[in-house]
Amino acid sequence: MPLAGIALAPLLISHLAHAHHRPRSIVAAAAARRRPRAHRRARCSATATAASGDAAGDGELSRSTLLWRAAKLPIYSVALVPLTVGSACAYHQTGLFFGKRYFVLLAAAVLVITWLNLSNDVYDSDTGADKNKKESVVNIIGSRTVTQNAANISLLLGFVGLFWAFAEAGDARFILMVICAILCGYVYQCPPFRLSYRGLGEPLCFAAFGPLATTAFYFSNSSRNISSWADDHPDTLLQPFSSD
Repeated sequence: MPLAGIALAPLLISHLAHAHHRPRSIVAAAAARRRPRAHRRARCSATATAASGDAAGDGELSRSTLLWRAAKLPIYSVALVPLTVGSACAYHQTGLFFGKRYFVLLAAAVLVITWLNLSNDVYDSDTGADKNKKESVVNIIGSRTVTQNAANISLLLGFVGLFWAFAEAGDARFILMVICAILCGYVYQCPPFRLSYRGLGEPLCFAAFGPLATTAFYFSNSSRNISSWADDHPDTLLQPFSSD
């Protein structure tokens, strides 16, 4: 019997050793499974911290930075491009360019677009669309009335420049097309229409700053000059980029 016990001792020790190590391997496997989850939680926590840091950074933006964002300077290219294209077409046909008229119209167009931007902020504030928009002019100034008055003054001054150009050009088509373009801007954002909320913003912007504005500025180079040129070149009136 002692010899049998001695012979079986290694087997018993081996069995106990396996039994002793098995829980550790189970624990190790469970810990390995938990590591990716912990890593994901840490990564999500870091992302949330970064996002909250960015939000805090936005909250610390200076008033001048917010005003710069609210100015939306790139949008004023829609005043420059139609005027330049229309004037270039008229110059190509007639050989005439009215520098003073060009710059007065450019200033008038910028004022009209300023009205669009300011009144858009006013009406978006009324509907609550800009409630949390920090670069909204209404939110920056803190007064809907002041913003609305500034918009109306900009539109009035813009009309002064447009009607001066109309008096110089003497072409009713110019002022009619300009008014149609401005009306597109009005129904885009102003009550009771607010067509931009109905998915019609892009077509209205295209009509206002595309064919209407470009053709209007083409006629702003004086109907008398264009008409007299057209009488001499009737076949090329509709070919402003012809090589003749």
